[in-house]
Amino acid sequence: MKKYFTKSELMLWFGSVTAIIAAFLIFDRESYMTLAASLIGVTSLIFNAKGNPFGQVLMVIFSLFYGVISYGFSYYGEMITYLGMTMPMAVLALISWLRNPYNGNKAEVAVNRLKMGEYLFAALLTAIVTLIFYFVLDYFNTANMFFSTLSVATSFIAVYLTFRRSPFYAIGYAANDIVLIIMWIMAAKGDRSGISVAVCFAAFLINDLYGFVSWRNMEKRQIKLDNTIA
Repeated sequence: MKKYFTKSELMLWFGSVTAIIAAFLIFDRESYMTLAASLIGVTSLIFNAKGNPFGQVLMVIFSLFYGVISYGFSYYGEMITYLGMTMPMAVLALISWLRNPYNGNKAEVAVNRLKMGEYLFAALLTAIVTLIFYFVLDYFNTANMFFSTLSVATSFIAVYLTFRRSPFYAIGYAANDIVLIIMWIMAAKGDRSGISVAVCFAAFLINDLYGFVSWRNMEKRQIKLDNTIA
């Protein structure tokens, strides 16, 4: 692990884990599923930042746990989004990443450079999915409808770009992290354990921003190597 990750990446992971455990001990001490989900989720992000398919395996597990946690807070939008969209898309992303290793290296996916037309298609598809989910969320009387609907939009664009192996997947997740931090702070008014979940997504935000930087550097390195080989 020391050889695979840089010192900065290990420090980022260790700092994230420390913050999550500290928040759990201060604000929760009961929801061990929340703690487990948070630790699995933040570990998945450090692997995703390296373009390693194992990160998607961990994301599937995180989505399952997070769906159950969201149900307990009546965040049905989050439950439906992660169990019905994020988790299946993580499986598809795993398949896509495994099928597209860079130069045969199974631990690093080949970065895909999408054209503007596909980004516009992704935006249109996101709008359609969000509209459909809005009525579903309204039917279930979902708490904090505005932010729950916004979470669907940011989640979908993130998982779509992850599946398509675009560096901008991390920006989509970072936007989703900000929405979720707000949602869980609001939830903490009724149950202070929600603060530990908010801290979890604050750690996710930092990791996703790093993930974008990492993927852009990975993209430049792959392009340079491809040009050298050519």
